[in-house]
Amino acid sequence: MRQDYSVALNLTGSGVDDPDVTLTEGYACKSERNYTKYCNPAVERLLDEQSEEADVEKRKRLVWRIEEILAQEAVRPIIFHSRAATCWHAHVKGHVAHENSIYNNWRFEDVWLDK
Repeated sequence: MRQDYSVALNLTGSGVDDPDVTLTEGYACKSERNYTKYCNPAVERLLDEQSEEADVEKRKRLVWRIEEILAQEAVRPIIFHSRAATCWHAHVKGHVAHENSIYNNWRFEDVWLDK
């Protein structure tokens, strides 16, 4: 609560493949989970702009710009990405594992046992 630390770790997880979750939570000026209280009005504007952008390529460029600024300013650098895995059996059909998260694709309406 005092933010009296040199190094702190947290295990923020995100089940959504969208930059809003991580970026806004961790770096928006008034976010409760912005533990370092980093606040940059230019980044704040970019956060809003990328959140509203419908064009995927334009949005990627905005997110990359935000990440570039955060890296240049050494703002709460990410020093570790966890790895996770799942298992399945050859008889399980119709399940498609998500590419970048173990938390997504867990609805089984299209999954069946072929045995």
